Amino acid sequence: MIDVILTIIAASAQPGPDGAAPEAAALSAPAPAASALAAEPQEAAGRFTTAAEVKPILAATRASWIHVREFGGQDLLYVTHLWSWRCGLAQVRLGVNGAAPELWPLPECHLDEGLPNMIKAEDGMPYRSYPPGSIQQVAVEVTYDDLSRETLTFGRNGQPLQ
Repeated sequence: MIDVILTIIAASAQPGPDGAAPEAAALSAPAPAASALAAEPQEAAGRFTTAAEVKPILAATRASWIHVREFGGQDLLYVTHLWSWRCGLAQVRLGVNGAAPELWPLPECHLDEGLPNMIKAEDGMPYRSYPPGSIQQVAVEVTYDDLSRETLTFGRNGQPLQ
Protein backbone atom coordinates (compact mmCIF):
# COMPACT_ATOMS: atom_id res chain seq x y z
CA MET A 1 0.00 0.00 0.00
CA ILE A 2 2.82 2.41 0.83
CA ASP A 3 4.21 1.87 -2.68
CA VAL A 4 0.90 3.03 -4.16
CA ILE A 5 0.88 6.12 -1.95
CA LEU A 6 4.49 6.97 -2.83
CA THR A 7 3.75 6.48 -6.51
CA ILE A 8 0.82 8.90 -6.30
CA ILE A 9 2.95 11.47 -4.43
CA ALA A 10 5.75 11.20 -6.97
CA ALA A 11 3.40 11.39 -9.94
CA SER A 12 1.63 14.45 -8.58
CA ALA A 13 4.76 16.42 -7.69
CA GLN A 14 5.05 19.41 -9.96
CA PRO A 15 8.63 20.17 -10.99
CA GLY A 16 10.08 23.58 -10.21
CA PRO A 17 11.73 25.83 -12.79
CA ASP A 18 14.94 23.75 -12.77
CA GLY A 19 13.08 20.44 -13.01
CA ALA A 20 13.36 19.67 -9.29
CA ALA A 21 10.39 19.20 -7.01
CA PRO A 22 9.72 22.53 -5.23
CA GLU A 23 10.21 21.18 -1.70
CA ALA A 24 13.36 19.33 -2.68
CA ALA A 25 14.86 22.30 -4.53
CA ALA A 26 15.19 24.26 -1.29
CA LEU A 27 17.09 21.39 0.35
CA SER A 28 19.33 20.50 -2.57
CA ALA A 29 22.65 22.02 -3.45
CA PRO A 30 24.87 21.41 -6.45
CA ALA A 31 27.48 18.69 -6.01
CA PRO A 32 31.09 19.84 -5.68
CA ALA A 33 32.64 20.90 -8.98
CA ALA A 34 35.55 18.48 -8.50
CA SER A 35 33.21 15.50 -8.62
CA ALA A 36 33.74 12.92 -11.36
CA LEU A 37 29.98 12.42 -11.57
CA ALA A 38 27.97 13.55 -14.58
CA ALA A 39 24.34 14.68 -14.51
CA GLU A 40 21.93 12.28 -16.17
CA PRO A 41 18.96 13.29 -18.34
CA GLN A 42 15.80 13.85 -16.30
CA GLU A 43 13.20 12.31 -18.57
CA ALA A 44 10.56 10.88 -16.25
CA ALA A 45 9.25 7.58 -17.54
CA GLY A 46 7.27 6.50 -14.48
CA ARG A 47 9.90 3.90 -13.55
CA PHE A 48 11.49 5.94 -10.72
CA THR A 49 14.94 5.99 -12.31
CA THR A 50 15.61 9.74 -12.25
CA ALA A 51 16.19 12.34 -9.54
CA ALA A 52 13.02 14.12 -10.68
CA GLU A 53 11.00 11.01 -9.82
CA VAL A 54 12.89 9.95 -6.69
CA LYS A 55 13.41 13.27 -4.86
CA PRO A 56 9.76 13.68 -3.80
CA ILE A 57 9.70 10.15 -2.42
CA LEU A 58 12.93 10.51 -0.46
CA ALA A 59 11.79 13.93 0.80
CA ALA A 60 8.56 12.40 2.12
CA THR A 61 10.34 9.42 3.70
CA ARG A 62 13.43 10.97 5.31
CA ALA A 63 12.89 9.08 8.57
CA SER A 64 13.35 5.81 6.62
CA TRP A 65 16.71 6.59 5.00
CA ILE A 66 18.72 4.62 7.54
CA HIS A 67 18.00 2.16 10.32
CA VAL A 68 20.20 0.99 13.20
CA ARG A 69 19.49 -2.43 14.67
CA GLU A 70 21.24 -4.37 17.38
CA PHE A 71 21.58 -8.00 16.30
CA GLY A 72 24.01 -10.80 17.03
CA GLY A 73 26.13 -8.66 19.34
CA GLN A 74 26.58 -5.93 16.71
CA ASP A 75 25.08 -2.68 15.56
CA LEU A 76 23.84 -3.09 12.00
CA LEU A 77 23.47 0.10 9.94
CA TYR A 78 20.93 -0.44 7.15
CA VAL A 79 20.52 1.70 4.02
CA THR A 80 17.79 -0.46 2.48
CA HIS A 81 15.47 2.47 1.81
CA LEU A 82 18.13 4.40 -0.11
CA TRP A 83 19.00 1.26 -2.09
CA SER A 84 15.31 0.92 -2.96
CA TRP A 85 15.38 4.30 -4.76
CA ARG A 86 18.99 4.13 -6.00
CA CYS A 87 18.15 4.45 -9.69
CA GLY A 88 17.63 8.19 -9.17
CA LEU A 89 20.86 8.51 -7.17
CA ALA A 90 24.43 9.03 -8.28
CA GLN A 91 25.99 8.18 -4.92
CA VAL A 92 25.48 7.87 -1.18
CA ARG A 93 28.05 8.73 1.51
CA LEU A 94 27.68 7.98 5.21
CA GLY A 95 29.67 9.12 8.22
CA VAL A 96 29.19 7.43 11.58
CA ASN A 97 29.65 9.35 14.84
CA GLY A 98 31.22 12.40 13.21
CA ALA A 99 33.64 10.50 10.97
CA ALA A 100 34.15 11.84 7.47
CA PRO A 101 31.42 10.47 5.19
CA GLU A 102 32.60 7.55 3.07
CA LEU A 103 31.18 6.30 -0.19
CA TRP A 104 28.76 3.37 0.15
CA PRO A 105 28.57 1.75 -3.28
CA LEU A 106 25.10 1.36 -4.74
CA PRO A 107 24.15 -1.74 -6.72
CA GLU A 108 23.46 -1.26 -10.41
CA CYS A 109 19.90 -0.53 -11.48
CA HIS A 110 18.13 -3.36 -13.26
CA LEU A 111 16.97 -1.20 -16.17
CA ASP A 112 16.22 -4.20 -18.36
CA GLU A 113 13.60 -5.45 -15.89
CA GLY A 114 10.13 -4.29 -14.93
CA LEU A 115 11.25 -3.17 -11.46
CA PRO A 116 14.62 -1.48 -11.98
CA ASN A 117 15.02 -0.53 -8.30
CA MET A 118 14.49 -4.04 -6.90
CA ILE A 119 17.17 -5.46 -4.64
CA LYS A 120 18.38 -8.86 -5.77
CA ALA A 121 20.47 -11.37 -3.85
CA GLU A 122 23.43 -10.68 -6.14
CA ASP A 123 23.29 -6.97 -5.21
CA GLY A 124 24.70 -7.80 -1.78
CA MET A 125 23.37 -6.78 1.60
CA PRO A 126 22.31 -3.17 2.31
CA TYR A 127 24.00 -2.93 5.73
CA ARG A 128 27.32 -2.79 7.55
CA SER A 129 28.16 -3.99 11.03
CA TYR A 130 29.74 -2.00 13.85
CA PRO A 131 30.62 -2.77 17.49
CA PRO A 132 27.56 -3.12 19.73
CA GLY A 133 26.07 0.16 20.94
CA SER A 134 28.64 2.19 19.02
CA ILE A 135 26.42 4.01 16.51
CA GLN A 136 25.06 7.24 17.99
CA GLN A 137 24.75 9.45 14.92
CA VAL A 138 24.87 8.97 11.14
CA ALA A 139 25.46 11.72 8.58
CA VAL A 140 24.04 10.89 5.15
CA GLU A 141 24.97 12.70 1.93
CA VAL A 142 22.78 11.78 -1.02
CA THR A 143 23.81 12.93 -4.49
CA TYR A 144 20.96 12.63 -6.96
CA ASP A 145 21.63 11.79 -10.60
CA ASP A 146 20.94 15.43 -11.54
CA LEU A 147 23.94 16.21 -9.24
CA SER A 148 21.89 18.04 -6.61
CA ARG A 149 22.71 16.98 -3.06
CA GLU A 150 20.97 16.58 0.25
CA THR A 151 22.69 16.07 3.60
CA LEU A 152 20.92 14.93 6.76
CA THR A 153 22.11 13.75 10.16
CA PHE A 154 20.24 11.01 12.00
CA GLY A 155 20.26 9.84 15.58
CA ARG A 156 20.62 6.21 16.56
CA ASN A 157 16.83 5.91 16.41
CA GLY A 158 16.90 6.74 12.67
CA GLN A 159 15.15 10.07 13.10
CA PRO A 160 16.62 13.17 11.40
CA LEU A 161 18.32 15.54 13.84
CA GLN A 162 18.13 18.58 11.54
